[in-house]
Amino acid sequence: QVQLVESGGGSVQAGGSLRLSCTVSGRFDSISAMGWYRQAPGKQRDLVAITTSGGGTNYADSVKGRFTISGDIAKNTVYLQMNNLEPEDTGVYYCNARVRSRWVTNDYWGQGTQVTVSS
Repeated sequence: QVQLVESGGGSVQAGGSLRLSCTVSGRFDSISAMGWYRQAPGKQRDLVAITTSGGGTNYADSVKGRFTISGDIAKNTVYLQMNNLEPEDTGVYYCNARVRSRWVTNDYWGQGTQVTVSS
């Protein structure tokens, strides 16, 4: 009933930029938060950035000042602008949406998009 579609991944050299996008479709009542997580090889999936329906944002310490999450949850879309990319940013980036239908709240995930940063 809910689908997340991500795009914008790719390969860049250190110092380059990428812009990821995520759009949610399906039937649901509302979205309370959307965000981006990444999973580097051999590591757990960790928070990169989130934004809530109230306008709040939260970033991982490692990306503060370099990444910006933006968009409009009301339009079911968010972006992640990634500047000054570093090799340690390499990983699969997953979009997440916390959605509510009636009294049920669930987290949905996209398939992920690969980001590779070379030195």
